[in-house]
Amino acid sequence: MVLEAVRKCRTAGIKVIMVTGDHPVTAMAIAKKVGIISEGHEPKYDKAVGRKKSISLIADVEAEAIVVTGSELRNMDPVEIDDIVSKYEEIVFARTSPQQKLLIVESCQRLGEIVAVTGDGVNDAPALRKADIGVAMGIAGSDVAKNAADMILMDDNFATIVIGIEEGRLIFDNLKKSIAYTLTSSVPEMLPMLASILFSIPLPFVIELVLCVDIGTDLLPAIALAYEKAESDIMHRAPRNPMRDKLVNRRLISMAYGQIGMTQSIAGFYTYFTILLSHGFKPQHLFGLRQDWENSAINDLKDSWGQTWDYKSRMNLLNEARTGYFLAIVITQMVDLIMCKTRRNSIFQQGMGNWFLNFSFIFEIVLTGALLYIPGTETVLKTMPLAAIWYLPCLPFAIFLWIYDELRRYAIRKYPGGFFERETYY
Repeated sequence: MVLEAVRKCRTAGIKVIMVTGDHPVTAMAIAKKVGIISEGHEPKYDKAVGRKKSISLIADVEAEAIVVTGSELRNMDPVEIDDIVSKYEEIVFARTSPQQKLLIVESCQRLGEIVAVTGDGVNDAPALRKADIGVAMGIAGSDVAKNAADMILMDDNFATIVIGIEEGRLIFDNLKKSIAYTLTSSVPEMLPMLASILFSIPLPFVIELVLCVDIGTDLLPAIALAYEKAESDIMHRAPRNPMRDKLVNRRLISMAYGQIGMTQSIAGFYTYFTILLSHGFKPQHLFGLRQDWENSAINDLKDSWGQTWDYKSRMNLLNEARTGYFLAIVITQMVDLIMCKTRRNSIFQQGMGNWFLNFSFIFEIVLTGALLYIPGTETVLKTMPLAAIWYLPCLPFAIFLWIYDELRRYAIRKYPGGFFERETYY
């Protein structure tokens, strides 16, 4: 179990260093057994050292593993310790004192690493306290070690720490997905207000419908993403850099606002203008028309074909166009929900095993139908029952979003470190 846990740490880019007070030969044997030192990487014995003295284990210049004793550490300055920690992938420190354990932790931190230390004894307390995350043993650990640690491991099993790392990465991933999904709809909610102010077009989206999206159709799907299972690469990627890889970063904002959000806005405006055009108002005729459109005293407003519209008729038409805009957001957000399920995997790899998320799809469809077709909602929410044909204008944009995102994730998997990973992998 520990062997598998150490192997998982390696694939996840986590360096496991063994620091012990045991004899170096014993330490190396244990390190080999649990996989801290790989087969064929064993350091060579210094045969010049007599049997009665401590046996010094030295690494070959090309070796990937090294065993360093406390007596050797005593003669090293911080630069030399840093050199060992950075140069070798497989390291065992044997016959170390509590002060030397502390020096090793400080060396790792100087190199910019996030350091977790496990220990159970009184002599581990300084290193546990100094580490970024101190983990004490709950069964065999002393009270001093438990008080110095940030976390107590109740089963004293190293493999549990690795499971905790995996769960932590999963939580971080799912938070990113939920935030990306939630932020996306802000753009198509905001742009209609801005367009109405700048171009004086009849307001395409009202605050009532904004609330329907934010606390209605979007709420349960955003929560459902927290239950998404881990992607296949979760323990095959390097640890994130806490200085650069924030929960919300430039790439997430670029994807949510600049790409998906803008496409959703275009889908909404296209549906809005198409509905108005089908009733006689060309898009260019709408510019500068808001003041007259909303003036209840004007009952002979002419459309692009010369037909006259009274106040009630044109407000009903506007509510129909607004409902089309709302529907476009809901449909493209449903596609966005599928897109946000994964950051790297294809949806065909990930599958649809998140039943909470599947239920949220049904909930979203039922709620949208209720908002559009239950009598009485038009007076409160400014919605209108829509003909089936008005579901079609936004579909090409929804399909485009899904295909684009599948191709984007394929490029991320196919060309690691390439343009799409650097610019779009949030």
